[in-house]
Formats: sequence, structure tokens, C-alpha cells
Amino acid sequence: MSNRLKIHLKSCKVYNHMERCRIYILILLFFSGNALTQDASYNTEVLAPGYNKLSFDAPDPGSYTLAKYKLASNGKVIDQHSNETTLHDLFEDKVVLLNFMYSTCQDINGCPLATAVFHKVKNRLMDEPEIGKHVSLLSVSFDPKNDTPEVMKLYGAGTDNEIVNWDFITTDSQDTLKPILNGYNQRIIKDYDADGNYLGSISHILRVFLIDKEKSIRNIYSVSFLHSDILVNDVKTLLDSRTENGSKIVVSTSNDSGAKLAEPGDYKEGYESKDYVSRAKSLTREGKETDLIKFTQKQQLGLPKLILPKEAQLTREKISLGRKMFFDRRLSHTDTISCAICHVAEMGFAHNELKTAVGTEGRSVPRNAPTVVNTAFLTRLFHDARENTLENQVWGPLLAHNEMDNPSPGYLINKINAIPDYKGLFEEAFGEGPSIETISRALASYQYTLISGNSPFDRWYYDKEYKAISDDAKKGFDLFVGKGQCITCHLINEDYALFTDEKLHNTGIGYQATMHKEPEKKMITLGAGIVVEVDTSSYAGSKFTPEISPNDLGLYKITQDPNDRWKFRTPPLRNVALTAPYMHNGNLTTLKDVVEFYNQGGVQNEVLSPLIMPLNLTDQEVNQIVEFLKTLTGSNFDELILDAHAAPIGEVSLDDPNWFHKNKLKY
Repeated sequence: MSNRLKIHLKSCKVYNHMERCRIYILILLFFSGNALTQDASYNTEVLAPGYNKLSFDAPDPGSYTLAKYKLASNGKVIDQHSNETTLHDLFEDKVVLLNFMYSTCQDINGCPLATAVFHKVKNRLMDEPEIGKHVSLLSVSFDPKNDTPEVMKLYGAGTDNEIVNWDFITTDSQDTLKPILNGYNQRIIKDYDADGNYLGSISHILRVFLIDKEKSIRNIYSVSFLHSDILVNDVKTLLDSRTENGSKIVVSTSNDSGAKLAEPGDYKEGYESKDYVSRAKSLTREGKETDLIKFTQKQQLGLPKLILPKEAQLTREKISLGRKMFFDRRLSHTDTISCAICHVAEMGFAHNELKTAVGTEGRSVPRNAPTVVNTAFLTRLFHDARENTLENQVWGPLLAHNEMDNPSPGYLINKINAIPDYKGLFEEAFGEGPSIETISRALASYQYTLISGNSPFDRWYYDKEYKAISDDAKKGFDLFVGKGQCITCHLINEDYALFTDEKLHNTGIGYQATMHKEPEKKMITLGAGIVVEVDTSSYAGSKFTPEISPNDLGLYKITQDPNDRWKFRTPPLRNVALTAPYMHNGNLTTLKDVVEFYNQGGVQNEVLSPLIMPLNLTDQEVNQIVEFLKTLTGSNFDELILDAHAAPIGEVSLDDPNWFHKNKLKY
């Protein structure tokens, strides 16, 4: 047994912190040089990769970039020597690895894992003092009542060294701690027994933050990817003299059918009838490749001229690469989710089958998948308009834990480099290998080509082709611009129409979703034309109570302005007949549902947009507006669908020897 372990056993006895010390002893056993021998007589199950060797090679430092998430939050803290200070003061002018923990945590894949990995990082950087002296480790307790400075000093005993600074931090109260936790989006729930007594344990999600010298968060690590190899290489990338604070890559990481396809999928319009017939398409992949760049070179009727940023000039190589990536399931953490899983070509590059999207491992995504067609013309993207270019929006879905779940840009870059069929494609398209920039530009290049105009409406309205749309559709247009006042938000210009003002409005749909109360009686559809009435009191308060909808506050999440609650971007209406269900949460099934929703004046709430008011449309007028909306489908949509069906799909096969993880899928 090491001397260090003996000291801590003695300390435990003196301070009577046996649970705390039990966990710390476990950590020390991993890192005491003579605590365990290689020929131990038992095997210990390794639950997280932080304790053993990575199953893949971490990308070389400086061969990838790290995105800036946001400025790291500050707050008043107390160090292990009882000195009052702030987080930012402790950062000094160093690269910081910060984790939140508490000393009595008993989850081996929680706080003890973070502490164990920090030990590994510290030990490795001690062997590289020129790097280590620029790094600080911070462990911040979220249990200030129990984790006093004295306890934190005991917890961190033996970690002092002259190269890598490691501070163990607490606060004077939970009130002081709360804004710090909120700033890092670190949620905790204290565990209590049935009598309300605190059990001494805290439910939390392990997160470790990488913070650069400018105090910006550059990476966030979860359990599955909290490994010293990754952390050390990310730190070195930020400190690499060849890069601009880890933001600029300097070296490459490695040397004919006319069929009517554009129908919506099975989105259940007419499902109330026993004669209902599904229009869902089969999963066959019979397509016909087209030259997509042509859609960007000639202005389509009804659409504005496509103006691309200088750095986004298109080539067939860039488009082909982006198209391949769009349909590649291997670009998700679990090799199961591609962009095309949520943006299905024959469903208007949206998703008819689901109200809201589903990400990796079946995780729920709170919002409906919007179409990506004609997004090349938009300056505000996502339902909450948080991004303004196609290049910027790429990394949101790629990194989101409930979508494609890549733990970091560096991980994805490394993964692409390990897939043989990507070899040379980035170099051919961009003159360099995969990076944050080239991945963004490749996926954006494909999406720039998803343009569809020349709809029946365009031919009637802009080209004066009188018979291009029906008489009911013409009356619907008159209502759209007149009595219905839809044109107020869904703009039509003299030469083109995107049918959106790109502004954010509160229609009441978000408010309705979160404030909804179950009625006493509810009609449930069991099958086509089969409807039963259910007494909701029969399951109230039981385990069968419907899941409570999350309160999606829309723009408020970005601005924190109470007036922005439940505001969402006005969606473009082109190809809208293909993209059911509707609204940001998919709560409205058909176009008729949408028109009737606005006809009743949305849903009243204290911040409802003043533009939303009852329209007093008759049933006939509602149907006429629907007929008009059906005329907005572009003439080349079938061609886009066939091309999508011809795209290569990156699949992981049980027999594929080149699978990145060098392992076979387990079902």
C-alpha cells in the first residue's frame, strides 16, 4: 500500500468521513503506483472509458479545431485554503478544465470518474511541464453545506505540485452557488426520503468544461468521452503555437422517372374515415442522380436570385461530398442517425411521420424537423432563428446530445478520417482535410442546391398562366392576402415570394402545448375510422398519466426577455403541402388544422402577437385557402427526391472490417 493511501486512511478515521474516503480510496487505487499489480487476482468491470484505454486513436493536437460555445460564467467562490475569490480570478491566464462534483458522490461513473481522469491529466502534464504550466484544474463542489473548505482540502490532499495547478473550490451557500450552476447549465437534484430528510446524495449529470485563456468554453465532455487522451489533446490544441487558440486548422488531419413522387408520407389526413388508405412510401432506394449545381445557376420562377458568400462558391466536388455526408448514418455517435433521417426527401425534406424529431438512441427532440428546401435564401434558421447561415447551423444537430450526439468536433473529424470511403474527398473539394470549417461548408454546399420554385402558383401569379391553378385556389389566394391577412407575416414580393417575414411571433401554439389541461372526456383514435371516448379521470394521478410537455419558450431561451416567450420564426410556405405536421412542435396535423387554428385567433396568452386575431372565415373559405397552399409545391421536387434516393448511404455492416470502432454491432 502506498504512503499516500495510508495518510488518507488515517485522515478518514480522524474526520469520520468514511463514505467520502471510500470513494477517494477507490480513486487512489487507480493511480497509486504500487496500489494494484497487473496480476491482480480479480477482474474489475470498467464502466466508462476514462478508466482504460480509448477504443480509438484520439486526433493529433492541432489537427482539428474547437468551436467557441460561450463565455464561461463567473461567480464568488472559496478555495481550499478558505480564501474568498472568483472563478475567473482562479482561471488566471491559463487553459482550464473545470468539473462540478461533491465529495460524498458514490456513483463510480460520476464525480469519482472526473477526479480519476483529472489525476491522469495532471500526471501526464507533469511530464510535459512546458504545457502543464499553462493548465489549471478546478473541481467545484455543488454541496457547500457539507463540502466546507476543510473538507475540500482533505479531498484534494496530495494533488499539489509545482507544474499543474489543481484547486478544490466551494461556496458559502447554495444561493451563491445557484447562479454559477445555471451559468454552466449544470442541473442538480438533491435526494430526500419519504419524510423529507436529505439523504446526502445528489442526482446530476457529469459534465467537464474546457475553457481557453480568453475564458470561453471550447468543449464539454460527458461520461462516455471523458478520457485523459482526449482532454490532453484538446488542451494541447488550444496551446498549439501553430493555431489561433485552437480556432484555425493549420495542417490537414490526414495526408428517368416521371412518377409523381412528391406526395406527403402517411401524415394521417383523412384518418377519421374507415376508407383511409396510407400514402406512405416504401423504403426502396431507387433513384436517379441529377446535376444539382444547375439549380443554383439559373434563377427559378418565384424565387429570388441566389447570392452566395465568397467563401461558399459551389463546385460539384463540394456538393457531392455534402450530399454523401447528409445521408451518412456513420456521422452520428451511434452510427444510426443521419441528417436525412429527420429530413426525408419524399416528405418535403421534413418528416411526416413524427410530430417532433427523434435522435440517437430514440432520444426525443422537442421540435418538429423543418424543411431544408429553399433555406439557401433565409437569413434566420431553426425555429428560434438562432443561426443565420447554413454553415453555422451544421454543428448544432451534429453535437446535440439528443440528435447526432457527437461529443466534440474533434471526435467527428477523427471519425471521418478513419472511414476509408472519405479518403481524399475533402482534399479534392477544399484542398485540405476534414475540419470544423470544411465539414460545415460541405454540408452547406448540398443544402444550397435544394432549391424548388416554379410552382403552379408562380406560373399563375408571376408568369400569368391563367389555368395553372384552380378557381378555388385563386379564391384562396384572395383570402390569403385579404380577409385572412396571412400575407402580413407570409410575405409576397413583386418578383419573388418566400412567404415569410423571418420574424418571430407568439401565436399561442407554444403556450397551448405547455399550459394544456386534460379535458374530462377525450376522443382517442384507435385505427382508421375507429374512435372511442375516454374518461381522463380514469388515469389521472396514475402511472399512466400522459407525459408533461416541456415548456419550450422559443426565442426567450436566447434573449431571456419575458416578452419573447413562445415566439417562433414564421416558417416559409413553399412546398408546405409536403411537410406536415405543422408548427414548431408538430401539433397541427393538416393544412386545414393550421388555417382553422389561425381562424380562431390562435391561443390567448399575455404575450400573444397583436397580429393574431379571429379571422371569421367560413368553412368554405378555410378550404379555399388550403387549396391555394397546395399550389406552392415546386416543379423540380420529384427530381430532388430521385436524386436523394440515388445518394450513397453510409451504413455500418456487421461484416464491415473498416468500421471505425473496429468492433461489430451488437443487437
